[in-house]
Amino acid sequence: MIYFDAAATTLQKPMSVYPSVLKAMQTNASVARGGYLAAQSAAQTVFSCRQAAAELFDAQTEQVAFTMNATHGLNIAIGTLVNEGDLVVVSGFEHNAVMRPLYAKNAKILVAGEHLFDPENTLEAFDAALKKRPAAAICTHCSNVFGYILPIEKIAELCQSYGVPLIIDASQSAGILPLSLKNTRADFIAMPGHKSLYGPQGTGILLCANGAKPLLYGGTGSNSADALMPDFLPDRLEAGTHNVCGIAGLLAGLRYVKKRSPKAIMEHECRLRTLLAGQMEHVRIFTGNAQSGVLSFVPKDMDCESFASALAQKNIALRAGLHCAPLAHKSAGTFDTGTVRVSFSAFNTRQEVLQFAQICKKLLQKT
Repeated sequence: MIYFDAAATTLQKPMSVYPSVLKAMQTNASVARGGYLAAQSAAQTVFSCRQAAAELFDAQTEQVAFTMNATHGLNIAIGTLVNEGDLVVVSGFEHNAVMRPLYAKNAKILVAGEHLFDPENTLEAFDAALKKRPAAAICTHCSNVFGYILPIEKIAELCQSYGVPLIIDASQSAGILPLSLKNTRADFIAMPGHKSLYGPQGTGILLCANGAKPLLYGGTGSNSADALMPDFLPDRLEAGTHNVCGIAGLLAGLRYVKKRSPKAIMEHECRLRTLLAGQMEHVRIFTGNAQSGVLSFVPKDMDCESFASALAQKNIALRAGLHCAPLAHKSAGTFDTGTVRVSFSAFNTRQEVLQFAQICKKLLQKT
């Protein structure tokens, strides 16, 4: 199988991830639930992963809270900063993981920046929107549909100048783009563990600059006599038993990313994206300067979903449709058609790209 759906999940993991998960299943119990060896081993695994994430994203260890995925983290962040009916600024490329929690709060949503691969327009739109003093600004670092890299550092500067809290959705950037909690001074940065951090599904990280409101309530192994959740991080956000096995795999993934370096992984993915864009015929391709290793296209004479299904019959895995981001498609003018999305990982090869391009050419010549 040729797997080109890394923006959803990186299927191929570093070889170190698999034994790390198995070892944790065999040797690790619950964190902070006892002084015996298996509990201590679990605590060390979780703390080591917290340290690795803090180092990679320029945060303090206690600012790293584990979640089930980026959606979980975004719900915590939005629940902390946004009240019923508040005005909130978002980019024109947000995922439903951002939009649906806002709709649930009846937020007044102001969309800032709808021009694809146009950082200047994005900044101008955010500048104008932030003057309205919203309760929060929420911005994806990189579009999951088009790979558009938004100017998050400059957006963060604007938020600071207007005194507006910032939530960053790093679902498509964590592990391939520079990302610093300290430098952006964002209130929250949410990310999944199962994409470009190469951990298992069911893992995620929420970086918290300050306090946060819990989304879940329950045992933490700390302050058990208190009726309320602990008032300190990360315990305040980590009710219940940790996904220790998943976190062990995430630790291995973080170590892989650090060793290979996000810069090297990003460059590899972008080379493949550039190669593919130059090979494709009979399609409308969405590409620009500020782009990651994600490439969307629309076949000129074939429905996107049908084309993806035909590719699946050729044992090629990718995604077509709206990609849980209808706002991004409205911004790009592809809401009615959706797109076919190719998204690379560190484990894809040049040969896979060339083989894929030839298969696409043959399929499109038949239409």
